[in-house]
Amino acid sequence: MQNVSAFQRVYSSADHNEGNNYPASSANTTPFPQYESTRAMLTLLSPAKTLDFETPPKTKTATTPTLLDESEKLVDQLRDMTGPQLSALMGISGRLGSLNRNRYAQWATPFKLGDAKQAVLAFRGDVYQGLDADTFSADDLKFAQKHLRILSGLYGVLRPMDLMLPYRLEMGTKLPNDRGSNLYEFWGDRITEQLNKQLRSLKSSTVINLASVEYFKSVNPGTLKADIIAPVFLDQKGSNYKIVSFYAKKARGYMSSWIIRNAVDDAKKLKKFKAEGYRYSAEHSSPDRPAFIRDAK
Repeated sequence: MQNVSAFQRVYSSADHNEGNNYPASSANTTPFPQYESTRAMLTLLSPAKTLDFETPPKTKTATTPTLLDESEKLVDQLRDMTGPQLSALMGISGRLGSLNRNRYAQWATPFKLGDAKQAVLAFRGDVYQGLDADTFSADDLKFAQKHLRILSGLYGVLRPMDLMLPYRLEMGTKLPNDRGSNLYEFWGDRITEQLNKQLRSLKSSTVINLASVEYFKSVNPGTLKADIIAPVFLDQKGSNYKIVSFYAKKARGYMSSWIIRNAVDDAKKLKKFKAEGYRYSAEHSSPDRPAFIRDAK
């Protein structure tokens, strides 16, 4: 199993640090890091448990996941499990265990619109409420396809327009497999390799990590050919600013949406981000961890 290095802990996004206190006023100010200008950035998100396969997609444009052959290996293993076994493996209810047993039993390629849906339009939940991809223009979706990647326990890495079938498989699931005892060992360096491939295509050396710790652990920072910037979102609680998981998740979606809608291609421009009351704060920032604060109403 991959160890969670100090590097990974420092450069992973915010919701896992809920409750940390950041003074509302501080004399220790840190200017926005002087990153080199880049021609492009690659933003990372986690998936969501909540899915929407009922609403028809706004576009028929779709692509195929790049690691689908690897996904099939996992599905072949999971479809041999009973509903109760899936419930025990994933820590979910009996109803959800049966639902996902049926999903894996019916899982088949090639994917087709109707049964499958584009990832960025299928995921719901706090992050994706903030992202609001249903209102993206055609140009927004085109930009997102190149500059956004969604980490996935089943699919490894998803581009926004990659078709996917409904599933439940968290990256932290301890599923014994031919490569090890969990999904981190199953994916190994495959996810990082895909990210590096896209970074080369973009001629970029900057990753904006808006994924959770659980999912970013699937990335190997030591072999990722990029500087990793992990924005943090803080809400005022009394005299301090704290990371509140529910709000931080939505904020990661807001920032991803802002990057896409404005075709942001330079990390230095992140300090211009403003949404739903969040604003950049040099006082609460540290190198490679820009902070965005929101005052209490």
